[in-house]
Amino acid sequence: MTDYGRPLSFGLSLDPAAGALDRTRHIARLAKEHGLDHLAVQDHPYQAGHLDSWTLISHLAATTERISFLTDVADLQLRPPTMLAKAAAALSVLTGGRINLGVGGGAFAEAIASMGGLPRRGEQMVEFTEESLGIMRQALAGGTVRLETPHHAVTGYRAGPLPPKPVEIWLGAQKRKMLTVTGRSADGWISPLNIYVPPAEVPARQKIIDEAAVAAGRAPESVRRIYNVMGEIGRSDAGRGLVGDVRHWVDTLTEWAVELGFDTFVFWPGAEIEAQLSLFASEVVPAVRERVTAERNGR
Repeated sequence: MTDYGRPLSFGLSLDPAAGALDRTRHIARLAKEHGLDHLAVQDHPYQAGHLDSWTLISHLAATTERISFLTDVADLQLRPPTMLAKAAAALSVLTGGRINLGVGGGAFAEAIASMGGLPRRGEQMVEFTEESLGIMRQALAGGTVRLETPHHAVTGYRAGPLPPKPVEIWLGAQKRKMLTVTGRSADGWISPLNIYVPPAEVPARQKIIDEAAVAAGRAPESVRRIYNVMGEIGRSDAGRGLVGDVRHWVDTLTEWAVELGFDTFVFWPGAEIEAQLSLFASEVVPAVRERVTAERNGR
């Protein structure tokens, strides 16, 4: 059992397709009205039909209140860390602190190269990513940022403005080296979708993060754990990922919280998004909160 005891939070993934903008605006407002904690936007700027994630988040943040936003996850090889930190700090100021920064090393090297980015791979990408986390953390704290390595040449950036609350940096990671970076240097781990990192594979990854955190002098429970969950509520005969009725969803997410250690679940619904959002927010989320609290108190 791995339960880090962190408060639970719940979010929804939004469609960044330009052709779905009206629906995405509507869904974002519904998610806020339903009381969800986060709205997540994927970042694949090389997709011709996708809106830029930061531009979309800025647009949606201006039409909502309370609910926070995160990039799930921003491609570091196409977004220099100083500019990414600047954008996150600025948007945090504009939204009253409703920004979390999900980042990743960049999974699609050829697509990155097609936009003029340098397609780093393997150890080079790992080193670049960890250095980028350090740059962003310094920049988000204000002051002067310097780092000159084969990967970065930041010669004295005077960072600001300061966000009204700390912007957490959550790292999307799947393999050992990036998971180790997560434990050493990130505020949270964003797991890929449950169809790519199934529950049975999670404990081994959590262990890597925990060991790296302890080696770096950090408490494992200081690292948030975010699971992207694809599935469908209400049916058991179709769909990919977590599929079943409300009770099955409540049982499963409770188990993933108290057994696997996740504290944040981002729902990626398929069809019938409004109906799925309503079921998730009104029936699944409150029941999971209640069950997890009861299990923790029982222990």
